[in-house]
Amino acid sequence: MTGTADDEQAPEDVLVALADPIRREVLAILARSGGATPTSLAASLPVTRQAVAKHLAVLDRAGLVRAHRAGREVRYEADVQPLRHAMRWMDTLATQWEHRLDAIKDLAEGTSRP
Repeated sequence: MTGTADDEQAPEDVLVALADPIRREVLAILARSGGATPTSLAASLPVTRQAVAKHLAVLDRAGLVRAHRAGREVRYEADVQPLRHAMRWMDTLATQWEHRLDAIKDLAEGTSRP
């Protein structure tokens, strides 16, 4: 995601990452537990460790997880900041649509002001 202002750039990577139910579950587990390895995540999901690693890579590209090496293990933690950014973007978009719909309603009812 690139752009000059945070509110001008749609958070595509976050939305793509959250589109998959397994990735949403991985993120939820990490948020609840505070951190986990791909192996421990796979134990509580209906997918292999390799599939979990691929899902974690997508979440990492979106900035939704952070990896920390501890010896031979890599532990992942959730990072909700990109999610907050996406929520602000969606709130802004919703507000814009509400204004547009209000204007259409005013036009349809003949109550608009020139």
